[in-house]
Amino acid sequence: MRELRIGNITVPLPAGLAPMAGVTDLPFRRLCREMGCGLFYTEMVSAKALHYGNKNTAELLVTEPAETPLAVQLFGSEPEIMAEAAERLAEDPAFDIIDVNMGCPVPKVVKNGEGSALMEDPALAGKIVAAMVRRCARPVTVKFRLGFTRDHVNAAEFAKVLEDAGAAALAVHGRTRDMFYSGRADWEEIARVKAAVKIPVLGNGDIFSGADARRRMEESGVDGVLIARGAKGNPWIFREAAAALAGEEIPARPAPREIGDVLLRHFRDLAALKGERVAVREMRSHAAWYTAGLPESSRLRGSLNTAESAEELEALLAGYFAEIA
Repeated sequence: MRELRIGNITVPLPAGLAPMAGVTDLPFRRLCREMGCGLFYTEMVSAKALHYGNKNTAELLVTEPAETPLAVQLFGSEPEIMAEAAERLAEDPAFDIIDVNMGCPVPKVVKNGEGSALMEDPALAGKIVAAMVRRCARPVTVKFRLGFTRDHVNAAEFAKVLEDAGAAALAVHGRTRDMFYSGRADWEEIARVKAAVKIPVLGNGDIFSGADARRRMEESGVDGVLIARGAKGNPWIFREAAAALAGEEIPARPAPREIGDVLLRHFRDLAALKGERVAVREMRSHAAWYTAGLPESSRLRGSLNTAESAEELEALLAGYFAEIA
């Protein structure tokens, strides 16, 4: 297993948790870290929100000392505001890397010229990275897609612009913006990005097991992988990836009892961070991911959708896992 370095940062395992809005908060990152995850990202943070002092941004930036290396992910389209945000965040020792989101496909982000919209303006994308690199004392990295549409795949050319602007590493999601999360990730195109630049490249898309992580790295030549949907409700994927990339036997999937214990702990950590009401609401999605494929999981999901308190939710979870154990 080759070492991955991003600027002056050493990544112990070349398999990281990709940034996902509403998912990669501190409680979930904590679980993934314990399973061996090598690189973490915050949920994406608006540079404009930081600039104007939006109070909701603070929750997205909650960290703990043990999570390292940790990248904070920014999105925006104005070079000076992005550079200002990067400079401010680089002063916080919690953040080892400043990442730029140039891949988000969500309409409300794209219509502002942010996220994957920047793939249609490589010159502006390069200016953003260059401005951040000039003012930021941390490695600046970028996550992007293959292109804005399937008719205009420009990831390799886009990557070269970012490298020339001073990016320390790149992460590529193997879909175009118009695909959102449908179809299959194109790892051949990710391999072309890797061949086009000298800086580290991480691949992202359709990694649902440790074996997938190893196969994708071997086939594409990328320096590491980022796992997104494959980690939802499944922090154990990093335990699998660590074994697979070390050439060791991949651990068995967790038994229902272990899943239940981790899910319950996840909920309690969420409640401690965000309060009971928010945690109960967010756990409905998490529980659906954790229990996918387990017996009678649809019945549990229906019950959780009506739960209003922590006591009620915990009782439902305990009863369900006792029943299927």
